[in-house]
Amino acid sequence: MQGELLAAVTGIFGLVTGVVIGVLAGHFFRTGTNERRQAPVPQRHDGTTLPPGIAEVLSALPSSAVVLDSADRVLRASSAARAFGLVRGEELVIGELLVLARKVRRDGVIRETDIEVAVRKFGPDATSFAVRVAPLGGTGLVLVLAEDQTEHRRVEAVRRDFVANISHELKTPVGALSLLAETVQDASDDPEAVRRFTDRMQTEAARLTAVIQDLITLSRIQGAEPMAEPTRVELGGVVEEALDAVRMPADAKGIELVGSGAEGVTILGDESLLGTALRNLVANAVAYSPKNTRVAVSVGVSRSSVDISVADQGIGIPQQDRERIFERFYRVDAARSRATGGTGLGLAIVKHIMTHHRGEVTVWSKEGSGSTFTLRLPRPDDRGPDATRNTDQQEAAQ
Repeated sequence: MQGELLAAVTGIFGLVTGVVIGVLAGHFFRTGTNERRQAPVPQRHDGTTLPPGIAEVLSALPSSAVVLDSADRVLRASSAARAFGLVRGEELVIGELLVLARKVRRDGVIRETDIEVAVRKFGPDATSFAVRVAPLGGTGLVLVLAEDQTEHRRVEAVRRDFVANISHELKTPVGALSLLAETVQDASDDPEAVRRFTDRMQTEAARLTAVIQDLITLSRIQGAEPMAEPTRVELGGVVEEALDAVRMPADAKGIELVGSGAEGVTILGDESLLGTALRNLVANAVAYSPKNTRVAVSVGVSRSSVDISVADQGIGIPQQDRERIFERFYRVDAARSRATGGTGLGLAIVKHIMTHHRGEVTVWSKEGSGSTFTLRLPRPDDRGPDATRNTDQQEAAQ
């Protein structure tokens, strides 16, 4: 009985399987026949019309894209190509690209090149493009793709400069320490010479430590992301600490240090980083100011921001250098900077700290009259009663 039941079940399973396979085979046969019957006939193009689908593809490309017909007229140009000034009306205005397009149309070989275009609408500087020119099948049409490489090349140049600069900055004190160690060894019988050279070794070691510490700080804060959990910071303590940090070198030069307006003002941020930024600015002000002058730190409050300004009566910054002073290792006067012990990273650190706080750093300067650096921070919305009263009193007094 069990054998008959098993045979019956097996027969039913085989019948169902056969029916399913037959149905699927018939479906695929009909589908294939319909697809063969309904397949579109390829259209022929005479080199003056855009093939179907090309416009949709070009609109999705981030690059500047231009399609030229057989007579070098522009059939299609992306908005980026027109914005950069590659195309005007129905004409590709870059002669070098036209020459490449004609060569590609003639022999069908894809070509790539780099060009500099000085006709960009959004600034006087030339724009760098990586260009690829290719035929569109056998239609006589030519596709020109131009990728803006200006920012990429600028970043690469900054990276190369940074590697070269950091190599130099580290090699100088390390080399000096090596030479001084040899000198100390040779002068071991002269206590006075040993004392003099070991003082120099301590100076070079301190300089090396400062560079490494600044690099660590910069690498920690160079991301553009804001702080996840800022805390309330009393600016009075931050200002006082920054002034105390430079009091000895300031007294040695007879420079008067003045702080005002910070009492009772609070902001949201990282107290350690804000202290670093302010100390860097005050230290620079003291280092680049002549003797018997004044360095002032003042805090001002507006409805939307808190401004911390550091003003000096120093040598000032030339106009052509003001946009670059926040670059890593950039120095207006390299010899003077090294003489004052600067690492060349202080202002870069300040800039990144301000980005970290959703703020900004600005500079006003006049050669021979001094400079004023301002840290502008957003004013907290959830201020306490005391902070509200104090800051509002300052606004009324201004």
